[in-house]
Amino acid sequence: MSRRVVITGAGYVSGLGVGREALFSAMREGRSGVRSIVGTFDGITMTHAAPVKDFTAEDHFDPARIKQQLDPLSQYAVVAAREAVASSGLDLSDEVRETTSAVLGSSIGGLDTVEENFVLGPKRVHPMAIPRMMASAPASQVAMEFGLHGPSFATSSACSSSAHAIAQAVLFIRAGLAERAVTGGTESTHVRSSYRSWDALRVVSRDACRPFCKSRSGIVLGEGAGVYVLEEYEAAKARGANILAEIIGIGMTSDGSDILAPNQRWVEKAIERCLKDAQLNPQDVHYINAHGTGTKLNDVCETEAIKKVFNGQTKQLAVSSTKPIHGHTLGAAAGIEISSILLAMNEGIIAPTLNYNEQDPECDLDYVTNTPRKGKVDVALCNSFAFGGLNAVLAFKKV
Repeated sequence: MSRRVVITGAGYVSGLGVGREALFSAMREGRSGVRSIVGTFDGITMTHAAPVKDFTAEDHFDPARIKQQLDPLSQYAVVAAREAVASSGLDLSDEVRETTSAVLGSSIGGLDTVEENFVLGPKRVHPMAIPRMMASAPASQVAMEFGLHGPSFATSSACSSSAHAIAQAVLFIRAGLAERAVTGGTESTHVRSSYRSWDALRVVSRDACRPFCKSRSGIVLGEGAGVYVLEEYEAAKARGANILAEIIGIGMTSDGSDILAPNQRWVEKAIERCLKDAQLNPQDVHYINAHGTGTKLNDVCETEAIKKVFNGQTKQLAVSSTKPIHGHTLGAAAGIEISSILLAMNEGIIAPTLNYNEQDPECDLDYVTNTPRKGKVDVALCNSFAFGGLNAVLAFKKV
């Protein structure tokens, strides 16, 4: 039997602010961090986003380190990791550091560094541009921050990046290749080139993100980081750690069919494989944090996949997308969205799907619309379905 893996620490940077409480309070209150960005950059038609709020790099890092090493992508990851490690209560002895991994996901890498050095066109490129902008920089910076020596690297699978990072960390601990991990995802998107690129793709809403709603018109971008400390259950229990949840299942598939459009069959398979790995029946699940992007194709595909896998047994099932609260944070999506599962399990509050104003006959599940709901959640899933058909589903259980 493989070893059990639990979450003992969590940290966040988001469009709601720095820290766990900024994000959790917004979910408790059904409050959004999405705001107007009109006039922020020239040449964009995007009107709303959820850039990181109340974050000043100099409050967290030495100016020389910022200039030489830290794109905002890495800044967010390190700050979130500091909160996660502190909240876990881990004693980072030399022995602990030797067997702790850092696995971080990012969809794109250091866009701020790319923009500053290659888009805005300075005469001289910063000599540390490559170490700052590489997608693996956050994993390296987190490992350096705490002196970690376990297997550490980045995952990059578009909007499933942090789900895949967490899955890999779980597999390491199950197999005994690491005793614990600092894992999750990070993304920095608040630059002109990013917004122009998403504008061009024509998947961005002009008013608000409305997942599963008939009037939905696309995504709203966000950014930030969600980072967790994972440990083997017996070790965490022995040291008296505060266990936030257990990760009991992983399901991963590839559509292998289209770079943009989801394939329902392989979305279903990812959910089914997660349930099988977790040894769960569909009726055991109380809540799903949906990928729920607010796009026409994704929301119908995800709804139909859930209905097919659950085979009509959805009466007990609450589903919500928290992207209207913190934006679509791309490679940081699961990292930030798992917060809704921890909130539900530990406080009995299910975060809502905001901005819902008209029912879509093709989306007919219980989406916890507009208002947070009190409820008992012992088992939950987190769905991540990325461009290119890269699917990852994680299952959680209250301990």
